[in-house]
Order: sequence, then structure tokens, then C-alpha cells
Amino acid sequence: MGDHDSSYKQLFSHAEMVRDLLLGFVQEAWVEHLDFTSLEKVSGSYITDDLRDREDDVIWRVRWGEAWLYIFVLIEFQSTVDWMMAVRMNAYVMLLYQDLVKSGQVKQGEMLPPVLPMVLYNGKPIWSAATDVADLIRPVPGGLERFRPHMRYLLIDEVRYEDAKLLEMQNLAAALFRLEKSQSPTDIRAVLSSLIDWLKAPGQLSLRRAFTVMLGRVLLPRKALGQVIPELNDLQEVDAMLAETVLEWTKEWEAQGIQKGLQKGLQKGLQKGLQKGLQKGLQKGRQEGESSLLLRLLHRRFGDMPSWAESKVANATIDELDTWGEQIFDAETLEDVFK
Repeated sequence: MGDHDSSYKQLFSHAEMVRDLLLGFVQEAWVEHLDFTSLEKVSGSYITDDLRDREDDVIWRVRWGEAWLYIFVLIEFQSTVDWMMAVRMNAYVMLLYQDLVKSGQVKQGEMLPPVLPMVLYNGKPIWSAATDVADLIRPVPGGLERFRPHMRYLLIDEVRYEDAKLLEMQNLAAALFRLEKSQSPTDIRAVLSSLIDWLKAPGQLSLRRAFTVMLGRVLLPRKALGQVIPELNDLQEVDAMLAETVLEWTKEWEAQGIQKGLQKGLQKGLQKGLQKGLQKGLQKGRQEGESSLLLRLLHRRFGDMPSWAESKVANATIDELDTWGEQIFDAETLEDVFK
């Protein structure tokens, strides 16, 4: 998790990532009035009164409307559900305010700037922790509830976003979330194609490098367990490596599918005890194996299969299955596969 958090901090140390995170995932009217050209990274190191250090994550400020107002964005990276997250975020915001006052950025008599605390979560369990610190405090009737503190944080639950919605956003934060949700080299290459196009300007070299490091040292080792990931220096190198991986993984899936089909066919053939039964079982086993493989590839490439596609594959000949299997990586739509 240390490498994962470090890679996220590196990515969100770029203004483009913060801009796209706000534009794509904060659905509030005030975002439209932000001057993203003024985005400025702020130090996240605080010292409390009892001299305990707190190294926070990534904090930015940005102008809001015509006035130079501060909006500090705290981004807390999390992959497991922390039931006390609301308390932690409340403490971080108070430390931030304390630092602003001590440093003189907020002077006596001035209002404190608004803060947007955010939690980026990419864990599998559904987030169940309270998002408001008030929900963690026992309610007391009789007037004492008026003094119960309230502070919410914004939860960005990456894996709960639908793939189609992330795809239509066409922004860098959405691309990162699509990488996290990817299930195959084909999925990753689809995102890489967009990133290579979006980050081709010389001034985006640092962000391009940050994505490369995240892929090579964090995401690919986690997705492709047991695979040796070489040192990668650019997104094009990642794409070239995955182009070979697609073929290797496809061959592996095909071998597993055929082996499973042959085993099933042999069992049926042996039960009949005749050569004819064995031959028929082998043929059927091969067909079932290739059908199963094709359906898995189609599902990874295009998502859930409609009933007509499943029926078409189930009733296809081996020649048809071979033809459709060759067309799957070049087809843009599910219908194109069966042309």
C-alpha cells in the first residue's frame, strides 16, 4: 500500500489531475467558478501544539470567482474502510486552519477559507464508514445535541463508477479510475491509448512519467500476479509490453478452455465406450471449450453479453468460433465481431 499511496500522491501533485478530479467528480455549482489556472500546491506538513508531526497527503488552493479566496482540497488516499475517517478528516482540517493562522495567511479578524476534504477509495468492500463526524457521536437530548460538531468529507468510491460513465468523461482522473478497474491487458491498453494522446505535449512529461511509474510498479504487478514486469520508461513502452501480453494471456485462456472441454468430452465418450462416442465427445468438448473462451473474451472486451450473443456462440461451429475469435480485438462493437 505504500507504493500505491506514493503513486497516487505523485499523480495528484499535478494540477491537471486535481482539475479533472474536481470537474469530473464534484457535482456542485461552485466548481464552475473556480479559476483552474491559479491552482497552487500547498505544503501538507503540520506541527501540532504538542510537537507531534503530521505529514498530510496532497493539498491545493485555487481562486474562486473574482476574489482571491482559498479552497484547500485535502485528498486522503484509502483502500480499506476506516470507520473513524470522519474524525481523522476533522482533525486534518483543524490542523490546516491552525497552520494558516500561525503562518499569517489568515490574519486576525479574517474569515477562514472553505475546505473540501476528499477521500479516494478503491477497495472492494462497500464504504460503510460515516461521512460526517456528527454521526459518530452519541446523541444526547435536552439541548446538548446543539454542540455536536458537524463536518463532512466527500467520498470518491472509484470502483463503484460504471465503466461507461468513466469512459464518457474523458478526463485524467476518470482514466486513473478505469485503470484501477481494469480486468485485462485489453482494458488497460484502451486507457493507455487515451493517455498517450492526451499527454503528448512536452510540458506533460512529468505527468506522463507519473502514470508510467504507477502502471509499472503498482498496477501491473498487482493485476498480473507472477509476471515479471520490466522497468518501463514511457507509456508507449507499457503499451508495447501489453500488446505481447494480450496474445500470451489469450493463448493461456484458450489452452485452459480446450483442456476443460476435452476433459468433459472424454468423460462423455468413455461413458459410451465406443470410438464414435469418444470422437464426438472430443469434438463437443473442443467446441464447448472454444465457446467458453470466446464468451470470456467478449465479456472482458464489451461487458455483459446480451442473450442473442450467448445463443449465437453456443450454437456456432468451430470454424465460426475461430473466425469470431480472430476478429474480437479489431472490432469496435459487439456486432462487428459477428460480421
